[in-house]
Amino acid sequence: MKRFAPLLINLALVLGAVVTLVPLLWMISASLMPTGEATAFPPRLLPSRVTFEHYRDLLVGLRLARSFGNSMLIAVVSTLLSLLFNSMAGYAFAKLRFRGRDRIFTWLIAALAIPAQIAMLPLFLLLKSIGLVNTYVGAMIPLMAPISGIFLVRQFMVSVPQDIINAARVDGANEWEIYWSVILPLARPVLATLAIFTFMSAWNDFMWPLIVLSDHRKYTMPVAIANLVGEHVQDLELMMASSVVTVIPVLVLFFVLQKQYIAGVMAGSIKG
Repeated sequence: MKRFAPLLINLALVLGAVVTLVPLLWMISASLMPTGEATAFPPRLLPSRVTFEHYRDLLVGLRLARSFGNSMLIAVVSTLLSLLFNSMAGYAFAKLRFRGRDRIFTWLIAALAIPAQIAMLPLFLLLKSIGLVNTYVGAMIPLMAPISGIFLVRQFMVSVPQDIINAARVDGANEWEIYWSVILPLARPVLATLAIFTFMSAWNDFMWPLIVLSDHRKYTMPVAIANLVGEHVQDLELMMASSVVTVIPVLVLFFVLQKQYIAGVMAGSIKG
């Protein structure tokens, strides 16, 4: 029985992968089908002829190319700022000593128990008072330094040997040089993980952009697609094309950062 255990485990993993991938593959296939073919009975797995008319209608006719650009701008800038701010905060809470450090970090962890929806109203009123409602910056602010990101980076920074930092200080490096030249290269795995999570959160976020953005020219993809559902709910192929366009950037980012992401996961599992 022990001989067949690895085989059964691999078979189960392959089966799980197939079950997971089939809906995604059908979504791509349906987006390439002529209008009405995706709802035919019996359902088709492959298009009778490949057409890109739904992508053209989506990005040109329905002008979702601007919404795609808005989402890309917000997601990319939010991710970069999140990596900067969270890595700085994580390093400070893990390795720097200052008054009230542990107490502040405890308050931050306690704030994780507060649902994000509760904070939306006071945050909206704050942004309104400083004129950031209906701006890209206002849509980015909740993603720039989330508490979960600070916690994730801080937990990784704690495992960095203090001897490395002390050696850099002995060599004359200041705190910025230590952070930039020593800490960041060591933190690449956790930063890759944080980048994927932040980009996904920014790219897929629907509620906050819907609240803070009132100009349809600044809508993100989730908000713009939601506005299309009522009018084009019967155009299944068009909806599948919009889903494909929404999924592609996240998949590309994951494939680019997958080595660092897996390294981060493995490092966490070994330390655990």
